[in-house]
Amino acid sequence: VKETNFTRLCSTTKILTINGMFPGPALHVHKGDTLVVNVQNHAKYNITLHWHGVKQPRNPWSDGPEYITQCPIKPGANFTYEIIFSSEEGTLWWHAHSDWSRATVHGPIFVYPKAGTTYPFPKPHAEFPVVMASWNKGDVMEIIQDALSTGGEPNQSDAFTINGQPGDLYPCSKPGTFKAVVDYGKTYLLRVINAILNEEMFLAVANHTLTVVGMDGAYIKPLETSYIMITPGQTMDVLVTANQSPSHYYLAARAYAGLVYDNTTTTAIFRYNGSYTAPKTPAFPNLPNYTDTDAATNFTTQFKALASNEHPIDVPKSVDKRIIITISINTIACASNSCDGPNNSSLASSLNNISFVTPEIDILQAYYRRLKGVYDTDFPREPPYVFNYTADVVPDDYLTPEINGTKALVLKHNANVEIVFQGTNVLASAENHPMHLHGFSFYVVGSGFGNFNNETDPKSYNLVDPPEMNTVGVPTNGWAAIRFKADNPGTWFTTCAMGVVHALSSGKTCELGYGNRGDRKEWQNRSYKIAAAPFLLEPLLTLASQC
Repeated sequence: VKETNFTRLCSTTKILTINGMFPGPALHVHKGDTLVVNVQNHAKYNITLHWHGVKQPRNPWSDGPEYITQCPIKPGANFTYEIIFSSEEGTLWWHAHSDWSRATVHGPIFVYPKAGTTYPFPKPHAEFPVVMASWNKGDVMEIIQDALSTGGEPNQSDAFTINGQPGDLYPCSKPGTFKAVVDYGKTYLLRVINAILNEEMFLAVANHTLTVVGMDGAYIKPLETSYIMITPGQTMDVLVTANQSPSHYYLAARAYAGLVYDNTTTTAIFRYNGSYTAPKTPAFPNLPNYTDTDAATNFTTQFKALASNEHPIDVPKSVDKRIIITISINTIACASNSCDGPNNSSLASSLNNISFVTPEIDILQAYYRRLKGVYDTDFPREPPYVFNYTADVVPDDYLTPEINGTKALVLKHNANVEIVFQGTNVLASAENHPMHLHGFSFYVVGSGFGNFNNETDPKSYNLVDPPEMNTVGVPTNGWAAIRFKADNPGTWFTTCAMGVVHALSSGKTCELGYGNRGDRKEWQNRSYKIAAAPFLLEPLLTLASQC
């Protein structure tokens, strides 16, 4: 981890990188592999890395979120992650899980089929990563620290990038535009990753049909489309056949957002090999409009798991525990009304009216070492207040979170769990909420707009072939229902994958040091050998809002 000078948009700035690369290096593994990564921190900031979508069976020590499963890696220190792959296959990604450093510290993970097996579709001729990210002319760490100190919104990004390049439509950017060079008649696999901090994105290739075959490290039934919509934190495996007249075609992406943070468009070029006269300007795709909710919904509601003999699914048909969680953007009063948020308050966010406070000691070590006073286990299983969550005007009574605290939700081992994430219109935020669950994948069994109805909405659940994901986009002023089996003991984070962090921080240094590999191995052995022990049969899902 080190700071590196990069020149984009006519100016040079220092950014945090891995091995001097933006995006960082791709990791190539096969299904079921174990990968060991040593992170040496040569930068001036604390850092952790998270392996987004890797379940890490019985290995929460290497999951990565700071103050949840580890203390951050201090400047000058190093930490070795043991990354255990299990059932994942397809595209995943890794990223920093500390402050806003993930804006530039991230990269793809390609999980290939096990030796002796193959894809559930004809093997593509080649593959290209399509890593979308945010670019800021300013120092992203200073931007988020300024927002946290003043209580206001962070500055919006200055550009989006594809594989580190903004593309032809931005100043001083045309020479570096990423080019995917293709042969006529061949099929290519695009490994698409939305590493952007805040925006859901529409993406398309001019004049070409896209076939989505996987997402979040699991296969889906092939879905033909002219565009995709991908939420922050999600990945998609997309096939595209080079079957148009040899030329240059734009691959372009722009935001889908009711509340647009960055309304610019990033581009790459789909360039055919061969002898032809290149066009003055490549053909441009017909992208949906920024606010085209119908286009977004029509796309995302078509996902269905492949559910084949080779790639089976196991959807809980009944549940032991249903949990309903409201997601809100809130405000917290400041001394002398001195903050930059609405009504001179500080912006915050909450789950079930609780705004997460970062502990002084990471929760996993506190749990493992039985340390008292670090967290509470009384996270509510339903909202403390029932009101019209998605009303056009929500009363000011709900603006301020009821509790600022470190709360965990305890689940019994092997329980079948349903979580309904309910968006709210508190503060008229018009926000989408990409919710990511560490340590598990889950089945998205239903979603909709308005308030979730406990009597009628479950009747429309897909319990036959729902898509298996690790990050779900909760619709603006809507809800999404997920199901999973709590079969992976540990301390696991449930968080909003957007980068605008309004969580409260204690500001203290994590004092216990790092869980070493011996601790991790002992955790795995003890979990297996004393499976009847209640504290190991009850994995902690730490539910915190970091929207």
